[in-house]
Amino acid sequence: MRFLFSTRLINNNSLGLLRSPRTAAPICSLWIPIKSPVFRSATSPMAAAAFSSAMAITPNSEEALARKLWIKFNRESLFSIYSPFAVCLAAGSLKIDTFRQYIAQDVHFLKAFAHAYELAEECADDDDDKLAISDLRKSVMEELKMHDSFVQDWDLDISKEVSINSATLKYTEFLLATASGKVEGCKAPGMLDTPFEKTKVAAYTLGAVTPCMRLYAFLGKEFGALLDPSDVKQPYKKWVDNYSSDAFQASAKQTEDLLEKLSVSMTGEELDIIEKLYQQAMKLEVEFFHAQPLAQPTIVPLLKNHSKDDLVIFSDFDLTCTVVDSSAILAEIAIVTAPKDELSRSGLQIHRMLSSDLRNTWNLLSKQYTEHYEECIENILNKEKADKFDYEGLCKALEQLSDFEKQANNRVIESGVLKGLNLEDIKRAGERLILQDGCINVFQKILETENLNAKVHVLSYCWCGDLIRAAFCAGGVDAVEVHANEFTFEESISTGEIERKVESPINKAQQFKSILENGKDINEKKSPLTVYIGDSVGDLLCLLEADIGIVVGSSSSLRRVGTHFGVSFVPLFSGIVQKQKQQTEEESSSTWKGLSGTLYTVSSWAEIHSFALGW
Repeated sequence: MRFLFSTRLINNNSLGLLRSPRTAAPICSLWIPIKSPVFRSATSPMAAAAFSSAMAITPNSEEALARKLWIKFNRESLFSIYSPFAVCLAAGSLKIDTFRQYIAQDVHFLKAFAHAYELAEECADDDDDKLAISDLRKSVMEELKMHDSFVQDWDLDISKEVSINSATLKYTEFLLATASGKVEGCKAPGMLDTPFEKTKVAAYTLGAVTPCMRLYAFLGKEFGALLDPSDVKQPYKKWVDNYSSDAFQASAKQTEDLLEKLSVSMTGEELDIIEKLYQQAMKLEVEFFHAQPLAQPTIVPLLKNHSKDDLVIFSDFDLTCTVVDSSAILAEIAIVTAPKDELSRSGLQIHRMLSSDLRNTWNLLSKQYTEHYEECIENILNKEKADKFDYEGLCKALEQLSDFEKQANNRVIESGVLKGLNLEDIKRAGERLILQDGCINVFQKILETENLNAKVHVLSYCWCGDLIRAAFCAGGVDAVEVHANEFTFEESISTGEIERKVESPINKAQQFKSILENGKDINEKKSPLTVYIGDSVGDLLCLLEADIGIVVGSSSSLRRVGTHFGVSFVPLFSGIVQKQKQQTEEESSSTWKGLSGTLYTVSSWAEIHSFALGW
């Protein structure tokens, strides 16, 4: 159980009309707690410039156009960086023949890129703009020189049996068509009568080339951050150094600034065209990276590499799958539907608190929970810090948190705040609950993947499993198996009692092990691959037990407690690159092991999607 606190009044709306707090739309119809000791911020484990949007943050309206579009279509950058080609390149283990083929494709692409700039320069009306576009074109020619140096340094024959693939062709045709004015909503090239109309084509061209510049600047920075200066075996250091250099970063920024300048006087309709071009370019980048042929074992995508294995996905629910804690949802239903006066309370099937008393009681329970939770965490951290991973010590320490959670639930039950809730109201709220962006899609794709023996289990402290089941059923993933506490009902009205099944970290770990034990086939020699996705201290034991433990967000208490007991938190992409370095020719897939003491951090479900499923 987690109480979440707020100091703001949310618009009074219809029961169950729930929206993300990040979009400033209605969440609930009263004062609802939304700040918790374990409420996570959307901090990115990778470059802030790339990942600040992955948790569906709405861009600031004052931000520059290119920045808004990069944020909006950030998912495609994840699909690119998690491609097998990019991971192998970052690891330095990419086969030289694959790199040769990539260089051949990229040379063809860069020539089209340079020609697109040339056409854009012709369309620009302002001399400064023409000069800026000319400078950008020169930077592309410098890139081509770098590619020539690869050819010379490694004696590569980029014309040798390398034909231009369909992804490269599709991308270059798109660029040149845009730069020629062949854009939906734009006049035919021969009918661009005025300088302003021609300038629009220049802006559209910048809208199509800017994503490429920003994506390569992003990849360069991310790869550069993983370079070990002492590693002389990284053959692609020159490539990484180029795209992570200040010069290339400045060139990407210059492209974005020019897009901003050229689009400043455009109408909303014309800006929509730029957005579509930007999105299309990002999609074509993804296709380009995934089209590079690899003849070597790779870490990603996870499901493809483990298609012959049994796979069990576990996930927490509150604030891992949701943007609002379920305790806040249930409190909302209770307060909104509670009788307002003695007259309206008479004749009720179950005696209920008045709405005003219920609100006061809930606020008191919330205050007590926060104070006691913080005390509990501090007591755990007061124990001697482990100098290496200490799972047994962590288990013992979390017994204290387990006792605390049980006592908190006792107070809730004894208070009577959960009496009188209608089951249909609960289900309706669950159906309208907004989940984290991409969460449902990940579960759907995993469960729908052919020839994959995969199961998805949700382990949650939530007081009412019916709320969770309704949320997933509404999203079309009713195959998700829910393990949570349950309300007891009399004729569809809650009695205020809870059937307790999962109310502590220890309970969660027991459920985790029980599910795996019950799913064992005595004839199977190989254990299933297990993945656990969570966000809080309550998930720590399960995260560590799983072969792959993925932490969503950045709960400070989770990291503090984990670190205290020797747990390492590694950004997922960094961890994957490291594993790719260790990959051998004989291995068809990587070895993932539970209780390693290492957890992998992500900023969003889009990152999980990229890792597990590809694109």
